[in-house]
Amino acid sequence: MADQQHTGNGQPPGFAGLPGAEAMLASLASWTAAMPAAPAAMAWSDATVAETLRQAKALIDRDPLLKAVDSMWNANPLREVIPVDWAEVARALRIVWMQSLADPAATIASATALGANVWRAALDAWSEAGKRWLGEAAGDGKPAADKRFAAPEWQANPVFRTLKEAYLLASDWLLQRGKSAHGLEPAERQRLEFHLRQFVDAMSPTLLLASNPVALKRAMETGGASLASGARNLVEDLQAGRLSMVDANAFAPGRNLALTPGKVVHRNKLVELIQYSPQTETVHARPLLILPPWINKFYIMDMQPKNSLIGFLVKQGFTVFVVSWRNPDASMEETSIEDYMELGVLEPSDVVREITGSNTLNVMGYCIGGTLLAMVLAWLAAEGDKRFNAVTFMVSLQDFSRVGDTAVFLGEGAIDAIEAQMMQRGYLDSREMSNMFNLLRSNDLIWANVVNNYLLGEKPPAFDLLYWNSDGTRMARAAHAWYLRNTYVENNLMKPGKITLKGQPLDLGAIKQDIYAVGAEKDHIVPWDAAWQITRLAGGKVRYILGSSGHIAGIINPPGGKGSYWTSDETGAKTAEQWRRGAQKHDGSWWTDWAAWLAERGGKRVKPPSMGSAKHPPLVDAPGTYVLQK
Repeated sequence: MADQQHTGNGQPPGFAGLPGAEAMLASLASWTAAMPAAPAAMAWSDATVAETLRQAKALIDRDPLLKAVDSMWNANPLREVIPVDWAEVARALRIVWMQSLADPAATIASATALGANVWRAALDAWSEAGKRWLGEAAGDGKPAADKRFAAPEWQANPVFRTLKEAYLLASDWLLQRGKSAHGLEPAERQRLEFHLRQFVDAMSPTLLLASNPVALKRAMETGGASLASGARNLVEDLQAGRLSMVDANAFAPGRNLALTPGKVVHRNKLVELIQYSPQTETVHARPLLILPPWINKFYIMDMQPKNSLIGFLVKQGFTVFVVSWRNPDASMEETSIEDYMELGVLEPSDVVREITGSNTLNVMGYCIGGTLLAMVLAWLAAEGDKRFNAVTFMVSLQDFSRVGDTAVFLGEGAIDAIEAQMMQRGYLDSREMSNMFNLLRSNDLIWANVVNNYLLGEKPPAFDLLYWNSDGTRMARAAHAWYLRNTYVENNLMKPGKITLKGQPLDLGAIKQDIYAVGAEKDHIVPWDAAWQITRLAGGKVRYILGSSGHIAGIINPPGGKGSYWTSDETGAKTAEQWRRGAQKHDGSWWTDWAAWLAERGGKRVKPPSMGSAKHPPLVDAPGTYVLQK
């Protein structure tokens, strides 16, 4: 509306007469009043803002409403199960506040524009509601782009629609203030924007019973039983000390996950080596060794038969071996990165060669397993050892100069804190890593579960990928501290000769094998353009594939699904974006493309090797014992 005249009571002309207007205003006022109070109840991380905290607490003590909000926040049990770092959120809000004070004219103009947009959204909502009441068509009927507001009430009910629009407008306003903050280093700006997003997500009206139409409807339909169930779910989570994201009793490796037949044919103090039973009359002569990340369990690649990457490979005629990492405890705190290299890669590859009789093998590294593999390949190149033929990297980093929002958690100060925790325990608890990754997608992995578990009173879903995500592993202190320092902090793999392992300086340029590399378009852990960097780092010929979706769904995407992928035969791209502009999109799974690439490098077809050998007899059935360790 061009005319922004208002009535004497602060409402647009004619607004007060609309049905339900006062209820809408009351809901909106209650919600917006709580927003500025939340930061005041948080503990600041920076000692230099003690005076600001003192003044804020004095204001809370004087204002009954703020005092009530402060008490509710301090008593909020969600603080015990939600991993949001409120001290960092408060620090981010303080930066925005201080910068706003530095330019009050711009701040007032921006806030005025925000207020006008909120009123305009309110008028639109009530105007459309009026049309519906009069039997006229209203709205475009398109589904909400934001899954949090998918319920029809967020569009059809003028109260909830106004609340939604006010929240989204205020969120955009705050995030834009963060983007426009000046005088910040890139890392500081990234941290600021990340924690502002965490605050915005945590302030969603969908997270309050009174402003969530779906939860209110469920409570009325069940006579309050959903609220009782939600309270029980919350108590259970408080007792467990974590937010439940999946039905923990619905799955178990060996029962309904990790079902591809095989045998453990070798075990040392760090890994079990699994050989999978052949399912074809002949197999490629050159076997494939898979190195999963040691921060997760291997069965992400062998979930259920319908989405098992290992099962797919075996059916394509490949002899597949997989490393299953032990779940470290305090007794393994001195386990070094060289132990991971020797016991986790070199020794298993010797066993594979002995069982199959093949002098060479193909190898794949997934995520952090690919980073370890890159170091081993550079070491082998320096040794003149050519045991590995073709190499595959899946969503794997070698150049850590760009790691997305993961960098927020892995700065110098954060690494110091992680190392201090590991010195106390001898390992890094898997929950620490899980919390970090969950915060990278907080709406999907945290807040959606808050709504489902506590407001709707539902049990967590039975979803295999979420079960695997919650079944984490600990990290041995010495190896993990070395890894964090030499990758995320110092990026030493990009400095030829900077890292020396087992007496050899490493140079990724010495890796001459053919390489197949996979990135994922929406990966929040390994950005796809960071995974692409292997094309310019290694000395061999690289085929890079970009899959759709994220870090897990982009990889576990079997044929017959809804995924897609991009390829390019151009080898001269200087940047990832240049590669992307010349890439061709294909519908379907990239698994078939990889299988064809592997087959060309797998050797002739021969009879399958025996399961194990006299020197390495089968020990137990797959999935083995290490994967079951909690």
